[in-house]
Order: sequence, then C-alpha cells, then structure tokens
Amino acid sequence: MDARKPAEVVTVAATIAHDQAPKQWPPQRLSLALQGGGTFAAFTWGVLERLLEQPTIEIDTISGASAGAINALLLASGFAEGGREGARARLNRFWVRLMHEASFRSLMLVGGFSPAGSSVAFGPTLRSGQFDPFDLDPLRQALSRDINFAALRDAKCPRLLIAATRIRDGQQQIFRNDAITADVALASTCPPLVHCAVEIDGEAYWDGGFGGNPPLLRLAQETTNSDLLLVQVTPARDNYVPITLAGIDRRLDQITANAALNAEVAAIKWAQSSAAPALRLFRIAAEDSVDGLAQRSSTDLGRGFIRQLHRSGREAAERWLGQAAVTAPAEMRRATPVTAELALA
Repeated sequence: MDARKPAEVVTVAATIAHDQAPKQWPPQRLSLALQGGGTFAAFTWGVLERLLEQPTIEIDTISGASAGAINALLLASGFAEGGREGARARLNRFWVRLMHEASFRSLMLVGGFSPAGSSVAFGPTLRSGQFDPFDLDPLRQALSRDINFAALRDAKCPRLLIAATRIRDGQQQIFRNDAITADVALASTCPPLVHCAVEIDGEAYWDGGFGGNPPLLRLAQETTNSDLLLVQVTPARDNYVPITLAGIDRRLDQITANAALNAEVAAIKWAQSSAAPALRLFRIAAEDSVDGLAQRSSTDLGRGFIRQLHRSGREAAERWLGQAAVTAPAEMRRATPVTAELALA
C-alpha cells in the first residue's frame, strides 16, 4: 500500500473488548509505536529488552519520534547485524553510555530539552536561530557510533517509520529505512530552542514529537500484521496543579507530548467500519509502573533513575506477556479500541 496516495482509505478493525480475550497470546508478530520523552525512554529500553527475550515474537514495523526514534533505530540496526542479541546489546550499550556520560550531549541525543525549559535556561537568543550552543557534528558521531545506518537497509531489518516535523508547513515527515541517516535521527530529536534546525534535502526539520509522538495512524496504515503495541513514556495524568515555573513547564510539556497521540488514538476509536483486517491495539504506559513519574524531569540523567525506568519497563513487559489468554491484559483495558475505518492523507 502506497502511503503517499491522498485520502487513502485504510481499514483498521480493533477487536479488543473487556469481555473478549485475544485469539492468541502472546502475539506472534508485533508492530511497535515508541513514544519519545527524553530520559523517560529508558523505560522503553526495558520493554524492548524483555520483548527481544521472547523467542515467539517477531518484530514487524517500528514507528518512533524523538527518543522513541533512537530506541527504534538501535533495535533495528542491532537486529539486522546480530539478531535479538545484537539488538539487546545495542540498546544496552547506548543507555549505559548515556548514564555514565551524563552530559549535555547525552540529553541532546534523546531530545531531552523542553521548549519551555530551554527558553528559561538559555534565554531569548536561541529563538532567532543565530546561536547554536552545541555543534551537531559530535552528535552525528555519537549516533553513528551506536547505530549502523547502513544496516537499516538490510532485508533482515524491521521496517521503520521515523518522524520529524517539517518547519515549513508544520507537517509530519516520515522517513523509512532507505532514507534514514544520522541527520534524520538528529532531526527527530531536535529541540527547537536548543540547536538550529536540521536540514535534509533542502527542508528544515525539528523534533518529530510535535507532529506525532509516536506516529500511530501511519503505523496502523502501513503495518503488515494485526497486533500493535504502543509504549507510552510521557505521563498523561497528574493529580497536582503546578504553581512553580519549573512545574508548569514540566506539565505543559507532558500535555503537549501526548496531544498528538491522544488525537490519533481518538481517530482510531471514533471512526467506524465493519471491514477487516483487524488491528489489535495494546498499550504499556510508564506512568502505570513508575510512581510519581509526572513529577520527575525527563532530563534526569541520574543512574539510579534510569536504572529504575529500565527495570520498570522490563517488569511491565513481563506482566503484559504473562497475562493468561483467557483474560484481557490491563494495558489493553486502558484503551478500548473499536472497529474503525481511517481515511489517511
């Protein structure tokens, strides 16, 4: 199916219901939607590590934005080179290095600066685009050290949908395996108020999380199998009303990060159709496993915090995989997808 055709009608029938068990558990094939969220994406590292240990699950297509894109690229390139163990090793090496470096560059690699927080930290100069406090070349080198971009074109590599935001019109741009380079990875994680836009083939791009974090509808359109797992790392819920500048910035970032995702999930739920094929949509959310996550900073590079996120991701994936086939997993009950027909541009 050519995703570039206008108004292409894509049928997505999600058959998860409270009283209906999955036909097969765990699924044999999964497509993954990986949300970005700075260092919160260490939770996804844990989820992916546990999934890779499940020999009965094959990874089909992966979509990602910002830090979710980095996790997707690490998994895919590692898998193409060394199978499941290669993918686990790539993820582990990247995140362990990130913890031990604990630097400004580390945060840049996972898009760990918020628009609001960055403006407070660096002042108004960045808004003019006249000053870039961090040269992109070291970032390219760091990414190329951990990700073999040539391997993404290998036939063994999972399909990838990596998002960046086109500045010219604010639209989401999806890059697929044959077009993904270190610049694409940088564009997907590019915080507008921290470094200048990343230019690719004459177009300028910012962080992919603005247009879809992660791209869910596009994944539903292009996946070749019926089971999709969303890993959501940015908290959607917070019981506290922030009153400090830092707290307000943090909560605004969380709301913004989930806005596009909520719209895409709503589109799947509200659109109605009775056609096939059926897409089972599952969700594992970090906030369900990490207490007080909404009060934490996605720029926290503390080793203890990242290790906690990683461990919680593994445990959440273990619970998800371990659900008996006769009951619907809790993550599935959080969202109640319905049969849907989606007209995607």
